[in-house]
Amino acid sequence: MTRSDPLTLGQKLVALLEGGRRSATYKLAVLMALLELSVESVPDDPDDAVDIDLDELTARVIELYWRQMRPLDGHQLRQSNDGRGVIFTTVAGLRAELTRTHRTPTVDLVVAEGSDAYVAAHTTVKRTLVRYPLKLLQNVTTLTDSERFLYDDSWMGTDSMRVIADHGNKLQLFPGVCTTLARLAPLLKPAFQLAWVDDVRRMNKSLLAEGPDIADHLFGADRVSLLKAGDLLAREFGPQCFYCSTRLTATRHVDHVLPWSRVGIDGLANLVLACPSCNSNKSDLLPSPTHVDHALGRGQSVLDALAADINWPCQFDRVVSAAHGLYATQPDSTPIWLGRKDIGVLGRVDFEWHAR
Repeated sequence: MTRSDPLTLGQKLVALLEGGRRSATYKLAVLMALLELSVESVPDDPDDAVDIDLDELTARVIELYWRQMRPLDGHQLRQSNDGRGVIFTTVAGLRAELTRTHRTPTVDLVVAEGSDAYVAAHTTVKRTLVRYPLKLLQNVTTLTDSERFLYDDSWMGTDSMRVIADHGNKLQLFPGVCTTLARLAPLLKPAFQLAWVDDVRRMNKSLLAEGPDIADHLFGADRVSLLKAGDLLAREFGPQCFYCSTRLTATRHVDHVLPWSRVGIDGLANLVLACPSCNSNKSDLLPSPTHVDHALGRGQSVLDALAADINWPCQFDRVVSAAHGLYATQPDSTPIWLGRKDIGVLGRVDFEWHAR
């Protein structure tokens, strides 16, 4: 079997989860970021090797921890056995510094502003990722000669920016691996999240003794902050359900067109208003491509300008890339949501966005 065989690759990734107690959550963060980027980078030829930009990978890891650095009942959850770690400390420090000058900015806003503080933090996190978790990630056992099944890590284990630059500031997923990871993402992402929740609960035993739900804290969308986007959507596009056109009065939901559980895209291009019935009925189902096309049809320039007005990310290109990856890698007969109480099956779809 080849490296890109779904069963073989899936078994190796599950073995990573089961291969002993982790002392920190770094590896899980890298795996989650790789899954997300694989969905957004699916090549036209499924057997191609795919480059993953290390700056983008670093940004995704920072984004994951940025959300998790929010206090839970006044406490910051530990992400390692001893509560220490370069990446945790760096992201926590960046969040604390920028929160003093903004009202809890989204990480996308922080990235867009390109502040000196973010650039310095990004460099520190990237060097740490290459030196440790990216080098150690594929060690399924304690043996250092485990087969490399995701990417070549022979040059890693260093924090030298020169070495990173000499290797193109990228890692290259082996042929076929990107497409296979994207296909496995709906199964692997919940497994990685569950392992992360278990690790954080174990690392915070005294704080979490009463068993509060930390999964939503670690990985859920920030429903409170989405209210600002909801107000904007109602004002600019009208107070009606995006899916069924029902006029919304007291109760309106802000929905992720591409489900949050599949791709964590909070940008305005992926947000619409929905009535409670459509939102609950759609749930985590993949929507019909026509809904994604309709959402993007609001226009990139329009959405960019509106997002800028409220200091919100747009992420138009990410929605396009993620939609292409999601639809291209779904098996035939995957259930898709057409409308309220209307479920269809997906045929072979190659989602392509053509600007109007």
